Parts: sequence; structure tokens; C-alpha cells
Amino acid sequence: MSTLIADATLLGHDISEFVPHRAPMILIDKLLEHQPDTLLTAIHISEASAYFDNTINGVPNYVGIEYMAQSIAALAGVEAKLKGDKVRVGFLLGSRKLQMHIGHFILGQTYHTKVSRLYQEPSGLAVFDCQIFHQNHVVASANVNVFQPLNTQAYINENQTEPSNS
Repeated sequence: MSTLIADATLLGHDISEFVPHRAPMILIDKLLEHQPDTLLTAIHISEASAYFDNTINGVPNYVGIEYMAQSIAALAGVEAKLKGDKVRVGFLLGSRKLQMHIGHFILGQTYHTKVSRLYQEPSGLAVFDCQIFHQNHVVASANVNVFQPLNTQAYINENQTEPSNS
């Protein structure tokens, strides 16, 4: 959507400036490379990683969908910063074609997540092609559907239902 490209200085800012999460729920570690509609991020697995499981000495593979979602959120945050807009909350709606080629993300290893926008509606509904790499091999992939309303609070207020008194 944007033709602006983030430089290394912007990408070097703390992740919390781009993702509307707070520690310890920020799961990605670095923003590596930005191109229009695409972002490459890094996740290093340590014992301090959210969802680290001592029994498997790593992070379960299903957390990969959140690595993808947070990388998408970071792309939206980068684009917002480049346009001088505020970082907004988005919603993970679901995924298609999810493939996990590993059982878990291994302690001490670094993984790269690449997200590329395939489609976006003016309403904020978008689809991304997502891949997680380890040493240049795809270890997980999916098409991820997300929604980022222009006004999150108004969207939530509009869609709240009154509890039933029955």
C-alpha cells in the first residue's frame, strides 16, 4: 500500500513502538528489512521466550502463527510511523494453508518471519502470505487474514452485544 521504505534507523527502534503489545507478550525481537507491503523480522529462542517449554527445550510450533501475526502488526506499525500516523490495534481473524514443518522452535536458534501483503480492502481487512525461515529453509507458512479498523474503540463499541437476561 505504501511506497515509503523504512531505513535501518527506524527499524532499529524498540519493537514496542510498532506493535500494540507490552512485554512479555511481544514475541518478535527485531525488524530486519522493510519493502513496500513486506517486512522481515527475527525471533531468537531463549529460555526467556514467551511460551518456552522446558520439556521440548523450545517453543511449540503453534506459536508460529503469533510470530506471523506480530510481524504483520509490526509491518502496519512501520507503515503508520512512515506516514506519521498512530499505531493501531489489529485482529487476527484466521489462517489458510497453514503448514508447520517442525515440531517446535529450538532453544538457541534464530528464525526469520517474512510477511507480504497479498490484498487489502479499504475497510482494513487484509490477507498476508507469511513464511518462517530457519537457515534459509521454510519451517512454517500460512496465508493469514487480519482486520485493522480505523477506530478500534468505535469498532468494539459497535459490535458489543447486550447480555441476555434470560
